[in-house]
Amino acid sequence: MAAHSFESFDFDASPGLDEVAAGMLPDSVLSVGGLTAYLQALLEQDVQLQQVWVTGEVSSAHRHRSGLFFTLRDPDDGASINCVAWHNSLNQMVTTPTAGEQVVVLGRISLYPQRGNYQLVVWQALPDGEGLQALRLRQMRQRLEAEGLFDPNRKRSLPSHPQTVAVVTSPQAAAWGDVQRTLRHRYPGLRVLLSPAVVQGDQAPASIVRAFTRVQQHGQAELVILSRGGGAVEDLVCFNDERVVRAIATCSIPVIAGIGHQRDESLADLAADHCAHTPTAAAEQAVPLLSDLCYQHVERILRLQRATQQHYQTAGDRLQQGRDRLQRLQLDRHLAQCQQTLAGLQQRLIHSTATRAQQAQRHCQALQQTLHSLDPKLVLQRGYALVRQENGAIARSVHAIQPSQTLWVQLADGRLRAQVLDTHPDTVE
Repeated sequence: MAAHSFESFDFDASPGLDEVAAGMLPDSVLSVGGLTAYLQALLEQDVQLQQVWVTGEVSSAHRHRSGLFFTLRDPDDGASINCVAWHNSLNQMVTTPTAGEQVVVLGRISLYPQRGNYQLVVWQALPDGEGLQALRLRQMRQRLEAEGLFDPNRKRSLPSHPQTVAVVTSPQAAAWGDVQRTLRHRYPGLRVLLSPAVVQGDQAPASIVRAFTRVQQHGQAELVILSRGGGAVEDLVCFNDERVVRAIATCSIPVIAGIGHQRDESLADLAADHCAHTPTAAAEQAVPLLSDLCYQHVERILRLQRATQQHYQTAGDRLQQGRDRLQRLQLDRHLAQCQQTLAGLQQRLIHSTATRAQQAQRHCQALQQTLHSLDPKLVLQRGYALVRQENGAIARSVHAIQPSQTLWVQLADGRLRAQVLDTHPDTVE
């Protein structure tokens, strides 16, 4: 936009009211729109203001369908500036301005003519100071979570009665003493191994990783407690280190994280199989309380006794019921009746068997007589003969016999060979 001409006035030499009343207004008088346009040109055409980085605290933020409107405030002197991030720029921002956050924004100065207000049109927003660290932590958490390091399905259950527990902590830390006292009180006779590590400062991540490696190489521990007492946020950053998180997630032994803090969960807490907010609470999760075990043991004994007594009582009741039934049945008389019935059935069986045997014998004799009467030899003895052809077939009709054909004639005492001279069929009248 071209710059509008704007002449300066010498207010001391300005015309008086009489001159104004007389219509003697200066030629350089501007309209509101003209003045606003001039100021807009000054602001928007300034090279320094076309791309400027501004840091401040977001005091308010309101979503609108066209974009995000928020106010950036300087907490030191109370100065503030209105800002707007249009909808097409929001998806490209590293962080979205939120009330209460300290941010660094990149944008250009623009003037809104309708209200005569200037504002900062924002293209990009970055977290400032601790906000940047939070962004990095959030990005690492999302990446490790995508790898499955925090998946609840991969978390293992703790051994119910471990005999050896390893503790990864600093031997000078109060947490080491708290863990020892708690374990000794809850589970006397437990073997506790210390794998010393630095749990604060730049050397802490590598030291913790080495401590986990020692525990796994030793091969005796059934459970690992990662412990540290409370402290400032900056003292606990080692538990958000990627090396520590991977050492916990890949440990072959179940891990309890007992990091004393009153803040959000660390990445070490998320990677561990179980977590507690204090070293003492972690030790309490690691082993059962001996008095509880004794109480549970006594309870099991009492339940077993009650179950045994109930079983004996039930068996005794059933035995008595059986005795009562036997008495009601009068078994001796019932047995005599059964013997009498059995003797009657035996007599009936013998009689029936004898009768059927006699009937079968008579039938057999009748069949023998019938067979004897049908014996071919008896027929031959009465003067009959059996004539067969040479092939052995019985000659049943003269029509099947040809003259000169040889026949065999069977008589009662032997057979003879004959030759047919002629055939004379019977004439039917």
